[in-house]
Amino acid sequence: MSEVRKHIVFHGRVQGVGFRYTAKYAASSLELTGWARNEYDGTVTMEVQGREPMINKLLMRLNHDRFISIEWMDAKEIPLRDDEHGFTVR
Repeated sequence: MSEVRKHIVFHGRVQGVGFRYTAKYAASSLELTGWARNEYDGTVTMEVQGREPMINKLLMRLNHDRFISIEWMDAKEIPLRDDEHGFTVR
């Protein structure tokens, strides 16, 4: 199964609730690479790469966390990167 890379901006209650670290540990357990960072407007930006079913599992885990409340996501597919080894918090 081929890999994809997605650029996603999360809107809602996504800062100050452990979103980035929840994403980091979930992504690592699903063998995904990428990063997540807080933005000044209260959103969280993420780039994530791996098999699409695993990315979907990551998004489901984030959406079912009791502290995180994702109102909507803006997502687009972007070119793959081959220089990443893991998922980081920025």
